[in-house]
Amino acid sequence: MILVSKITTNSILKQLCLIIEKVPEAALFSHVSPDGDCLGSMFALGLALENLGKEVRYYNAGPLPDNLKFLPGFEFISTFIPQQLPATLIFIDCAEAERANNSISQGFFEGKQVINIDHHVSNNNFGTLNWVDPAAAATGEMIYHLIRKLGVTISEDIAINLYTAIITDTGRFSFSNTTPASFKIAAELVKTGIDLVKINNILFEQKTLAQTKLLHKALSNLELYQNGNIAVIILSQKDFEESGAEENLSEGLVNYARNIERVEAAVLLKELDNNEIKVSFRSNSWLDVNKVASEFGGGGHVRAAGCTINLRLAEATKIVLSALEEALNGRDS
Repeated sequence: MILVSKITTNSILKQLCLIIEKVPEAALFSHVSPDGDCLGSMFALGLALENLGKEVRYYNAGPLPDNLKFLPGFEFISTFIPQQLPATLIFIDCAEAERANNSISQGFFEGKQVINIDHHVSNNNFGTLNWVDPAAAATGEMIYHLIRKLGVTISEDIAINLYTAIITDTGRFSFSNTTPASFKIAAELVKTGIDLVKINNILFEQKTLAQTKLLHKALSNLELYQNGNIAVIILSQKDFEESGAEENLSEGLVNYARNIERVEAAVLLKELDNNEIKVSFRSNSWLDVNKVASEFGGGGHVRAAGCTINLRLAEATKIVLSALEEALNGRDS
C-alpha cells in the first residue's frame, strides 16, 4: 500500500487552505457514474465552501443515481459544463480529468487553477495541486480533514454527505480498505445527529423493481472459471432493456460474484453500446485488480478497479477473462 506521510498531508492541507481562503468562487467536478463517495465528498466540500462565503457550482456528467438524491446539495448539481467557469476548478474522486467528462482536454485547463483531491492509486496527478492519498479508505475521509483544517463546523448536512462517502466506499466498514481512522471519523459524524437507519436503508436495503429484475439477470448470467477462482457476470443491452434498469442501477452487483466461496477475482461486464463495454473488477485477498484494469487503460484501487473496452461484448469478455487468468497464474509462476 502506498502511504502519504503526515508531513506531506499537513503541507498539502496548508496549501489548500491558503488557496481556498483567497478564491471567491470554485467549480467542483466529480466522476461519471457517480457513487456515494464521489457525490458525498463533492457536496460536503461545497457546503463547507459556501459556509465560508464562496460561490460554488457543482458538475457531474451523469447519469445521476436516484438513491443518492437524498444527499444535501444534490438539487444544485448540473450535468452540463458552461463555457465560462471560475478560475479555480476542484476535481474530487477523479483518477484522471477525463473521468469527470470525456470532452475535457488540456485547453480546458488553460488559465485555471486545478485542484485534484483523490484516493485512487491510479491517479495521474493532472492538477496544478494534487492531493492523492491511496491510504484513505474514501475521498470523504480526506474532505473531512480538509473541512476541519478550514475551521468549518461540520453540520448535519455535511455529515450526511461524508458518512455516505465513507460507508459506501468501505462497504459498511467491511472492505479491506477500512482503517481505524474510518471508524473514528464516522463516530464524529454520527455525533451531529444524522439518521443512520434512514441512510443505511436508502443506500443498502431499498431496491426498485427494476434493480431486483436486473439482479435476477446478473445472477442468471454468473459463471465461474479457473476452478472457481474467477467469477464473471455479463449484462447485455438486452438485459438492461428487459429489466427496465438504467446502467447506474448495476452498482454493487459485482460483489455478488466476489462473495462466492473460493473466488479471488470477480468481474462485471456491462454492454452500454455495441462497442462500449464497462468493466468492474474486484478481488478478495491478494490480486491487484488495478494492474489488470490498467492493461485496458483503466485503474482504481488494488481490490476494486474498472475500465472501458471498445469491443464487442463477446470479445471483451474473452480478453478480460484471459487477463485475469494470467494475473492469477502469475502468482504460481
